[in-house]
Amino acid sequence: MRVFVAGATGAVGRLLVPLLLKAGHQVTGTTRTAEGVERLRAQGAQAVRLDVFDAEAVRRAVAEAAPDAVVHQLTALAEADTAENGRIRREGTRHLVDAARSAGVRRIVAQSISWAYAPGDAPADERTPLDPVASGRRASMVGSLRALEEAVAEAGTHVVLRYGTFYGPGTWYAPGGPLEAVLRGREAGDPAAALVGGVVAGDAVSSFVHVEDAARAAVAALGWPSGPVNVVDDEPAAAREWLPAFAAAVGAPAPAPVAGRGRAGWERGADNALARRLGWKPVHPSWRTGFAAI
Repeated sequence: MRVFVAGATGAVGRLLVPLLLKAGHQVTGTTRTAEGVERLRAQGAQAVRLDVFDAEAVRRAVAEAAPDAVVHQLTALAEADTAENGRIRREGTRHLVDAARSAGVRRIVAQSISWAYAPGDAPADERTPLDPVASGRRASMVGSLRALEEAVAEAGTHVVLRYGTFYGPGTWYAPGGPLEAVLRGREAGDPAAALVGGVVAGDAVSSFVHVEDAARAAVAALGWPSGPVNVVDDEPAAAREWLPAFAAAVGAPAPAPVAGRGRAGWERGADNALARRLGWKPVHPSWRTGFAAI
């Protein structure tokens, strides 16, 4: 299969491209930098330096690649720019979907997230709607995801990967990353650390996924039916459980549990039963062993 990977040098993309090539696919990957072009070519992929906000450039790149499938892994998370990330989800996705449709591409796989669900008591499955009562910054985030998912749904076959919180190489939750900086009190001047700096050892529940398992899911999704799929590990957990374990894994001071820190309704984690039924089996089924492996 000819696969066009948008965002091929990000945290997921840099692992996804070698997996696709190993599986026998022909890969064209996009990147924003000259260094990214060199990295992709060294991996054995075709490379395109691309500004996703340039609709004509996106249309031309997809047309020239003539892919059977487009995999959308575009984000601005490396720069911790939430406004840019929202713009990518809205405008970048629109350009990518329009280009794919113009080129006759019938399958799109796209990155979304698993913590945008409506409030509830149990981990959310894919039947749960996106949060209709979000406010402030969360409303903006949920709105951008809704725009992304609605645009992608225009494709003939569309799989939306609702990833858990990434950890592992190239993510914020890795040795030397922003969360470790926060735990060591070194977050000043680091915008990514500022975004994770509000994490406390309370009752808020998260679902995680190792970035390697996220990439493996994107490969598998080339054969999945249309719809959203939660790509998370088997164990949603409260911060008072997982945060000390992460601290221990990176050798940072463990935060004390915060008594009385309640859980917002949307801090509920997600259920991965559908992904497992589709055949995805995480190499790291729990953050407990996954954190130790990093």
